[in-house]
Amino acid sequence: MSIVVSVLGVLLLVAVIVCGLLTYRLSQLRRVGTPVLLRELPAAADEGWRHGTVHYGDETLRYFRLTDLRPGPTRTLVRQSIEISGRRRPEGTEGDILDGMVVVALEPGADGDGRAYELAMTPGAVTAFQSWLESRQSGRSQRRRSA
Repeated sequence: MSIVVSVLGVLLLVAVIVCGLLTYRLSQLRRVGTPVLLRELPAAADEGWRHGTVHYGDETLRYFRLTDLRPGPTRTLVRQSIEISGRRRPEGTEGDILDGMVVVALEPGADGDGRAYELAMTPGAVTAFQSWLESRQSGRSQRRRSA
């Protein structure tokens, strides 16, 4: 009987630790990021959306999935490689979870592995995302070095 109680006690402790880590991650991400939904393409018309937040850096866009316990970003997109291929309104049943959002399609390769993504954001977040992209340094412009 004491072995069963010990095993249940350990399982309860593990469950409490996991819940604590998840609560901490959710509170940290909601406080400092821009809420988005992301999905990897190809995907069915209304499937594959994952809730998360994005954090803008100098050279990367880091996506943190809300239900992931890992300490780092779930996806990292390289700023110089991100190209917007289109935007659209939610279609079909996507409207249930993406109400009032704009879906931005990204060209394949933003993550360095050749995958394509879609981001669903509020119109204000789309404006911020586009401003962040447009303010990047051109790949052709480099500071000249004196010989």
